[in-house]
Amino acid sequence: MGAKLQAPRVPLRNSRTPQQNGRSGLVVQAGIDYGLGLKGNTVVQKTFKSGRAKVPLELETASEPPLNTYKNKAPFVGKILSVERIVGPEATGETCHIIIKHDGQMPFWEGQSYGVVPPGSKINSKGKEVPHGVRLYSIASSRYGDDFDGKTTTLCVRRATYWDPEMGKEDPAKKGICSNFLCDAKPGVDVQLTGPTGTVMLLPEDPNLCHIMVATGTGIAPFRSYIRRFFVEQVPNYDFKGLAWLFMGVANSDAKLYDDEFSELLKRFPDQFRLDYALSREQKNTEGGKMYIQDKMKEYKDQIFDLLDNGSHIYFCGLKGMMPGIQEMLEGVCKSKGIDFEHWLENLKEKKQWHVEVY
Repeated sequence: MGAKLQAPRVPLRNSRTPQQNGRSGLVVQAGIDYGLGLKGNTVVQKTFKSGRAKVPLELETASEPPLNTYKNKAPFVGKILSVERIVGPEATGETCHIIIKHDGQMPFWEGQSYGVVPPGSKINSKGKEVPHGVRLYSIASSRYGDDFDGKTTTLCVRRATYWDPEMGKEDPAKKGICSNFLCDAKPGVDVQLTGPTGTVMLLPEDPNLCHIMVATGTGIAPFRSYIRRFFVEQVPNYDFKGLAWLFMGVANSDAKLYDDEFSELLKRFPDQFRLDYALSREQKNTEGGKMYIQDKMKEYKDQIFDLLDNGSHIYFCGLKGMMPGIQEMLEGVCKSKGIDFEHWLENLKEKKQWHVEVY
């Protein structure tokens, strides 16, 4: 355990600045000091300066993660602070960065999720009017929130819509109830929250490990929370000395999420942070087809195998369709080395190095 293998960092490909992406905020907080010398207009306009953010270290004292502090029948009522579109005009769909205030009453750990109960009701299968069900969202901030005070949380939400080919337009009757509520929310709106939930994606305690993070779309959320804990905040009891390697799969450059933050951290931590994009509509794989995340990982298959074989942790969050291709790639490496893949994978799972949260 505690692998220190570090392959040379590969420069970012198809990198574009936020200005080139043409992103714009919808609703943002005004007059907020984000710490670290950040200029707090919008997420994409923040610039990291020297040093790390000071945070309330009492959030480090709990020995166990909080679980199901608030349940469906008695949710916590938080308040929307800001909603911001964080993709460019050519992105496939709209994704928003949403900050919610909980005043420290709903603490969580990195890798956990919140449930959101959208307002309104529905008619169930028995013809009875009932409240809408809970929707789970991975949390996209560290336990300290974007304001570093431990009183907010951040969600990364893609607006769910349905294009009806017969109508030739979006069918509002089939849009995602919760995602549209969140993406349309204004500052001051109440939001019912449950949780936090989940232990599968929690970080191990050892700050010297290597972490390989594999995300598609809004599956980036837990990895942003990790990366902020690794590199952004001043947490003496978690002084990260390992390697964080992020693989991110989206359609095109305008669909990159938090690229401005990650690009800055690449400059600040070139020996500890790696970032590889798979842009399916802009890049080609080695066979000339579209570049999906499993194709990008295949370029580094031997490095990934060696890191995992030496105690690194790997995390998957996003669309479950990525999993067969990735497992096939790792199986091929095992076969070339005369290793039984099923036994090797089971060993990773037994050692809790394999973390999966896909849908």
